[in-house]
Amino acid sequence: MAKTPGSPSRGSLSPEGILREIQINLLECKVCFEKFSTQQREHRPQTLSCGHVLCRECITALSHPLLRKLECPFCRQLCSIDSTSHCLVLTDLQELLLSYAPPHRPKGGLGSATSPTSAALHLCAAFGGWGTLINPTGIAILGSSETMVVVHDAEKTVVVFSSQGKKLQSFGQKGRASEEICYPVDVAVTPCGYVVVTDAGDKAVKVFTSRGKHVLTVKNSFKMPWGVDTDSCGHILVSDVQAGTLSQTDSFCLTLQSMVKLNMSGVTFGRDGDVIVIDSNQGMIWSLGKLQNGPALTPLVGDHLVRPTGLVSLNNMLVVLDSGDHTVKIYSAKADAGPII
Repeated sequence: MAKTPGSPSRGSLSPEGILREIQINLLECKVCFEKFSTQQREHRPQTLSCGHVLCRECITALSHPLLRKLECPFCRQLCSIDSTSHCLVLTDLQELLLSYAPPHRPKGGLGSATSPTSAALHLCAAFGGWGTLINPTGIAILGSSETMVVVHDAEKTVVVFSSQGKKLQSFGQKGRASEEICYPVDVAVTPCGYVVVTDAGDKAVKVFTSRGKHVLTVKNSFKMPWGVDTDSCGHILVSDVQAGTLSQTDSFCLTLQSMVKLNMSGVTFGRDGDVIVIDSNQGMIWSLGKLQNGPALTPLVGDHLVRPTGLVSLNNMLVVLDSGDHTVKIYSAKADAGPII
């Protein structure tokens, strides 16, 4: 399910977490997601006249070759290449952080955080990226075909990918009409193949066929629909973050037994019944073990994640939706790296 607006603020982050936020949100280009570099000319941070910062390579790629102007991808202001300047503040900040060495995290059981390098799963494929996906918020698997349904903030808010990452179709025109989607938050698929989307902007739950035909809108029952899921009988389960009818229960008592503070933004069950959760602040995927056995905190994924927001289990793999770099990432126990589409 999708992350609710009641999550802990960045003020509760550890010093290491704050440094990671700086590195992710300030020290990389938000168009190509490459880290800024003073050594590589094409990756030097450049400030546009509107104030936004891109790398030199992206400014060149986005600008008109004759007019020497580009539309800022963030605020849409028209900027001249000739008015750009080197962002010295970010360069100085980057050099300052390069000298910082994070403290070693001890390995251990429930009471300590295991190093991300010991994570059990490895990235085997990734697809999407800015443009293909824009601020994605929810993901689901569509039936036995193993196609993936993702909701994001684009003109067509629902996009369907094959298991290899090929875009098959998109639907759900952005808008406030009954058959349109204003602000998609989460998505689920019923056993019969219907696609269910929570629309926080329209305060509704909307149902479509797998081909994108609008079937049903349920609107008057919700204050702020957020997460959605379906059971094996086809019943639709919706969390409403303003109705006060759903609360988060820590049945594992992790807050009492563990020194690891998890900011859980998504949950699923593994193939063997283990509870698997997302920690969006740390960019980690954890296994909590089986419900009946009590907590057994084990890191599964610690690499290549920026801000994970959704995950689903597919066969012996985990499919993770990463809103930080607008991608879908597939992890398996095999270390063989697959294609980045």
